Amino acid sequence: MQTFFVEIKCALGRTYEVASALAEAEIASEIYSIAGHYDILAKFYVEKDVDIGHFVGEKVQIIPGIADTRTIITFKAF
Repeated sequence: MQTFFVEIKCALGRTYEVASALAEAEIASEIYSIAGHYDILAKFYVEKDVDIGHFVGEKVQIIPGIADTRTIITFKAF
């Protein structure tokens, strides 16, 4: 499995709507509200053969209300 995080910037007033859509899609293992430049931090697990860029573009960024994303790819858990 590959683990990665996506920081999500939402359109103004749409954070809860985006978080609900992520939860309903059942693609993220964890979803957090965060402060700073982004509004949501979501954790994802995908199989080794899944292209993370395509996954984010086709499964995450299509959710209405998302203005921007930043993907953080992990290498090793300690």
